[in-house]
Parts: sequence; C-alpha cells; structure tokens
Amino acid sequence: MTWLLLVGAALGLAISAWGLLEDRAERHVLSDETAAVVGERLIRRLDYERMLAGVEQDRRGPIDDATRRRVLERMIDEELLVQQALSLGLAAADRRVRGELVSSLVDSIVSEADGETPTADEVEAHFRESAGFFARPGRVRVETLFFSARGEGSASTRAGVAKKRLEDGEDSAQVQQELADRELAEAPAALLPLTKLRDYLGPAVVEKLADLEVDQWSEPIAVGGDTWLVRIREREAVSEPPLAEVEPLVRQDLVRRRGDEALRRYLHALREATPVTRNENLFPQ
Repeated sequence: MTWLLLVGAALGLAISAWGLLEDRAERHVLSDETAAVVGERLIRRLDYERMLAGVEQDRRGPIDDATRRRVLERMIDEELLVQQALSLGLAAADRRVRGELVSSLVDSIVSEADGETPTADEVEAHFRESAGFFARPGRVRVETLFFSARGEGSASTRAGVAKKRLEDGEDSAQVQQELADRELAEAPAALLPLTKLRDYLGPAVVEKLADLEVDQWSEPIAVGGDTWLVRIREREAVSEPPLAEVEPLVRQDLVRRRGDEALRRYLHALREATPVTRNENLFPQ
C-alpha cells in the first residue's frame, strides 16, 4: 500500500513538472513583434531594431550576430535596472527622473496628435479662426533725442528746453547738436515693430509711443537718471497677410494646438480616473 502511494506521488510530481516545463516553453514562444520579455514587460522588436540601426550607423558598417546579441542583452539589463529603480521608488523621489518621465510621456501624447497631417481645409479654417494671431504687427519709424545724466547740466532740464524749442518749430537736428547727447545704441531710421524698438529704446520709452500722433513729440521721458524725447515719423498699421504667405506657420500652429488639446484631454482623463485629496490647510482663507 505504501509502495502504491509512493508511485502515485512520483507520478503526480512528474505530471506537475511536465506542466511547468510546458508552461515555460509556451511563455518563451514570442511573437514576431517582441524581442524579449523581462518580467512582465516587453522589449519590442521595433525598439531593438532601432537600437541596432543606431549601432550600425555609429560603426558605419554591418554588425555580426555576436554584436546583435550583446545589444539585446544591454537592453535587457537596462529594463532590469529601470524596473528595479521603479520598485525602489526612485521615480517618485528623484526630481530629475520625474522630470524626464513627464517629458517623455508628454512627448508621446503630443506626437500621437501630430501624426495626422492637417488637410488644406483644416489649415484654412484655422487661419480664419485665428487671423489676429497671424497678423503682422504694426511698425513705426521714430526719431529720438537722448539726454544723458552724465552730460553737462540736468538731463531733465535740457530735455524741457529742447521740447520747447521743438514746439516752436526749430529743426530737431539743431536742437540735438546743441542740447542732446549721443545714444549708445541708436535706433535705425527704418520702420520697425515695437518689439524690435524695445531693444534700442527700452520698454519705458516704447510704451509712450502708443499715445503719440505722427510728428508729435513726446513729453520728456525719465528713465533712471536719463531723459528721452521721441516722436513717430511714420506709422504702418497692423496687416493681415494672405494665407499663401503664412501657410507653413499656420500649419505648424495648428499641429501645436492639437498637441496641447490632446495633452489637456489626457490629463483630464487621468484626473477623472485617479482620486486626489488636497490638503486645504495649505491655502488658509
């Protein structure tokens, strides 16, 4: 009787072992799209082939089977390290790792939205809906008089005298020669957008241009210890270019906005699916 029990147990162990071996064999039969399985994670054949292509490009020639196997083993090592890092919580604790993970995920979400090329009708509709965004900014040509705090006499006093002489009809070149100082970076005598003029005159001076009529001198504008007088000699209004001139820019902007919208939808879905509890004590009333 004991002998029969031992035989039965042996048969049971043999059957179990055969089942395990068969299961392992089935699990190691991978699809053509898979290069390897590491734990529960797949290494895609596509990613493996991209890695091989990079190695071939670096070596500037074909690679042998031994190198192909080493590349796969390196990818397996990398996956093992990534899984271990995740299990240790490094992705949650290391800000650099968190930033790279977030950046990679955002790139993947946006790239999926970028995959579909906008049609001509979609580009035209986007241009009509956002015409103001693609409009050319207005430009102005200005004349300036600069009074340095390091010049002779008070800069504001000289500017006031110059403004009076200009209002009396005196030639600006004569007033500049007698009262004003040389600018370090003089604005070109050409039509320029306000954003470009800021590089030469600074925001405080450019801000006053909005209130000026053509050929009207400003009041003295104090910037630090210096003082400016400025007038607009010519103004070009904002213009809307035809679609044909800005189509690449319109298409690029449409793709960018689609990516932004895809990211917003993705984040909204994550917020809907993930419970979030906030510490309202952080925001005292």
